[in-house]
Amino acid sequence: MALQVPTADRPSEVISINILTHNCWGLKFISKYRKERLSEIGNRLAAYTPQLDIVGLQECWTYDDYLSIRESTRSILPYGKFYHSGIFGGGLAILSRWPIRESSMHRYSLNGRPQAFFRGDWFVGKGVACAKIQLPDGVNVEVFNTHLHAPYEKEPNDSYICHRTAQAWEIARLMRAASDRGSLVVGLGDFNMVPLSFAHVLVESRAGIQDVWRIVKPASSIGASIDPPETERRKRMNEEKTPNVDTSLQEHGHTCDSVLNTWRWDKAEQKQLAKGHDREVLATDADPKAKRLDYIFFNGIGKGWKVADVKVALTERHPTLRCSLSDHFAVHATVERSSTRTTIPARVEAHAALNDTDSRHASLEVADFSDRDFDKAISAQQTQGRVGQDFYKDILRMVETYKLRERRQRRNGLLHFVGTAFTSIGCFVAVWWSPRNYVAFILILLSTFGIMSGTLSGLIGGLFVGTELRALAEFEWEVRNALYLAGGPSLDDRSFQMKDWYD
Repeated sequence: MALQVPTADRPSEVISINILTHNCWGLKFISKYRKERLSEIGNRLAAYTPQLDIVGLQECWTYDDYLSIRESTRSILPYGKFYHSGIFGGGLAILSRWPIRESSMHRYSLNGRPQAFFRGDWFVGKGVACAKIQLPDGVNVEVFNTHLHAPYEKEPNDSYICHRTAQAWEIARLMRAASDRGSLVVGLGDFNMVPLSFAHVLVESRAGIQDVWRIVKPASSIGASIDPPETERRKRMNEEKTPNVDTSLQEHGHTCDSVLNTWRWDKAEQKQLAKGHDREVLATDADPKAKRLDYIFFNGIGKGWKVADVKVALTERHPTLRCSLSDHFAVHATVERSSTRTTIPARVEAHAALNDTDSRHASLEVADFSDRDFDKAISAQQTQGRVGQDFYKDILRMVETYKLRERRQRRNGLLHFVGTAFTSIGCFVAVWWSPRNYVAFILILLSTFGIMSGTLSGLIGGLFVGTELRALAEFEWEVRNALYLAGGPSLDDRSFQMKDWYD
C-alpha cells in the first residue's frame, strides 16, 4: 500500500505507488480452466504484498470474470473499469486504489484483418484503455493499458509488423500528450515485443517514457536466449549461454514462454499434470525460450520519482488445479518520490545523442549491436530517449512494402468478385440446357457458393482494405512529419497524394 506522509502543505501526500500488469489469458471457450484461474488471480491480487495501487489486466475478455476479480479486490482496489470494444470486447481492465476521474477507450486504426478470423485480432477490437486517476495530493496519474497485435511470424517477416508498429506509434502519441499535460504517465500491458526491438524503441522515444525494468537492470536480455541477437549479447557480456529459471525471472524479467509456466509445457506433460502427475521444475533448470513481452513504462524518472523495485510476479500455481495462473507471468513495480531530483546518467545521455545520428540498431527484429561497443549499447543504455532519421526511414520503408501488398490484395479481391459474378451468371445460363437434374443442382450450388465467396472478397477488398489504406496514409504522414522535424526532407502535399495509394 502506498505510504502517506502528513504535511502542512500536503496532508495526504502519496510517496509510493505499487503497479502491476498481467495478461490473464481469459479467452472464452478457449482458455482452459478460465473461471477458476481468473478467480484465483483475483484472490492473489487481494493478498498481494505490498498492497497494490494500480493494476492493468489484459485478456480479461468476459465481464463476469472482471466482476469476480473486482469482488475479490474491492477492499484494496475499490475503483475499476472494464473496457468495451469491438465485436468480442477489448479484454482490458484497470483497477485502482484511487478514484478514476476520466476514462476512454482508444481503438487502434490498424488491427489485423477480418479474413484472418482464426486469429481474431480484428474482431476483438484491440486498443488502449485510458484512465485518469487523481492522487489524494492532487497529482494526476494517467494510465494506458494495452495489448498489441501478436507476432505470428518471426520479424522482420511478420506480416503484421506494420500493424504493431502503427499501434506502438498510437499509444506513444497518447502517452506523450498526457505527459505534456503534466500528468504522471504509466504505460502497462502485453506489448508483444522484446526489449530494444523496433516497437520498444519507438514507444520510449516517441512517448518520453522509460521501461522500468531496464532502468533497474539495463543489462537484462533483449530476447529469448535461443534468438541470435540475445546469443550475441550474452557472448559479448561474458554471460552463460542459457539462463536458468531463477536468473530468467530475477535478472531478465521474462514473463512469457518460461519453462516454469505449465501452459508452455508440451501436451503430454500437461495431460499428466491434469491427471495429478506433476513435473518438478528447479530454479537451476535452463530456460532457453523465455522472454519479456510484458512491460511497465513510467515518465517520472528525473522528475521527482524513482523506481524502487521491479520484479516478475504471480509465478505461483493454482492451489488445486496445479496449473499456472496464466500463460504469462505478471510484472510488479514500485515507484517512489525521490528526496532529491534524479537525473539520467551522463553516459546514457551520451548514448542517446549517438542515436540522433545513427539508430540503425533498432532494426525490424531486435537491436543489432554487432558494430558498436556492446557495453556502451547495453549496460549503459537504460532507455532509448531519442532516435534519428534512419529510424523513421525504416518505418516508411515498412509502410511502403505493406502498402504494395495491400493494394495487390485489394485488386485480387475485386477481381475475385468480378470473376465469380460472371461465373454465377454462366452457371444459371447453363442450367437451361442442363441434361440432368443433378447437373443443374451442382451448377446452382457452384453459383451460390461462388458468388458468396466473391462478394466477401469484394467487400474486404473494396471496403476494408480501402479503410486500412487510409489509416496507413495517416500513419505515413505522421512519420514523414517526424522525419522532417528530425532534419529530414520537408513535407510536400503534391508528392503525397491519396491516388498513389490506390493505383
